[in-house]
Amino acid sequence: AQAILAQVPLLGLHASLPPDHIWSSRHSSEAMARRYDSRTTTFSPEGHLYQVEYAMEAINLAGSTIGVLAEDGVVLAGEKKNTSKLLDQAKQHEKIFQLDDSMFCAVAGISSDANILINRLRLTAQQHVYTYSESQPVEQLVTSICDYKQGYTQFGGLRPFGVSFLVGGYDVHHGFQLYHTDPSGNFSGWKAYAIGVNNNTAMQVMRQDWKEGLKVQEALELTAKVLTKTMDTASPTAERLEFGVVEKTPEGQVRFRMLKDAEINKLMADAAPKEGEEEKLAEGMGKLSVQ
Repeated sequence: AQAILAQVPLLGLHASLPPDHIWSSRHSSEAMARRYDSRTTTFSPEGHLYQVEYAMEAINLAGSTIGVLAEDGVVLAGEKKNTSKLLDQAKQHEKIFQLDDSMFCAVAGISSDANILINRLRLTAQQHVYTYSESQPVEQLVTSICDYKQGYTQFGGLRPFGVSFLVGGYDVHHGFQLYHTDPSGNFSGWKAYAIGVNNNTAMQVMRQDWKEGLKVQEALELTAKVLTKTMDTASPTAERLEFGVVEKTPEGQVRFRMLKDAEINKLMADAAPKEGEEEKLAEGMGKLSVQ
């Protein structure tokens, strides 16, 4: 009995630990959690690589970037963040880049990281042409850059590339294709996809409106419609947008082209909601979110 009584004060002591001690233990657990934030090569106890996830989250802050696959082509478009009348638009590209005659990509994320990877994509594509005297298959090119990106998540002292790509192109094996890549090194094939700000809204619209057998013109119209929903301006113009397309000419040749300002302005004007339609659209989007 005396032994039991002797333990009672000790139990009371543990139950009423001073606040400083509680704060100290909390602080040490937060410090432990931060350890897993600082390295790309250390898993957290929950199985996360936080730096890779943060890099993927950074993509959501970039301008809207849309890709739509059509029966006879691929459309990519992006919202430019750097707009100034002093910029020489002929020499400055922010969102759409050509890789070779039949492949191009749209970028969301850190532009300087993108430039390094785009140069690597172009070099890889040309090395394949030099070696085999034919264009590289689209998926093979995407796989090569994703292997490179994945390596930057696996070795100490490196950080992941803070950029995602939408890659569109054509090859004789699988026709027109659209792929998405992310900073982790993963890639996936899509019929329509959106990255950047408001990408959930964009995906909602495309799930509703994309259908099999789309032609390039219809894909362009769908892309313009999506951009009117995701951009923070009521009347977006060519000053803030870049559009590119890989398509087949009437002669059967595959070509890449950037849309001219007049084409972009017409697409966006036609896609803008007319008076009276905006309320109906808001109601429809409200119903979708409830479902």
